[in-house]
Amino acid sequence: MPRFDKVKALINCRCPRCRIGRVFVGNPYALKKRRVNEICPYCGQFFEIEPGYFYAAMYISYFMIMFEGGLTGWLLFEITKSEFIGHYLAVILLVTLSLSPINFRYSRLILLYYLSPRVKFDPKYQNRD
Repeated sequence: MPRFDKVKALINCRCPRCRIGRVFVGNPYALKKRRVNEICPYCGQFFEIEPGYFYAAMYISYFMIMFEGGLTGWLLFEITKSEFIGHYLAVILLVTLSLSPINFRYSRLILLYYLSPRVKFDPKYQNRD
């Protein structure tokens, strides 16, 4: 059961330590007020553990973009069987640009949840009032 709680907290963009506080402020597609909180408003966890910490999220985002582009190209080929490369480039570019705010968020969350050994879930925050 705790594993599903972790995935649910990640999907809802919650803090990896308390799984209650929000990591981001604002809607991912909003034009204003879209940022990462410096600390968790609930438990006080610092999200940017050291200066430049989120640069590693670029590699995760790159993997996500490559996966999405490959999957989009394959699905487009299966649906249309087109040989014109312009169709593929246009659709893949559109999908990549439309998913970039989501990739921004989830690449940072994957880094915090799965690739940061110093950030661990602490169940004491679940029972706090």
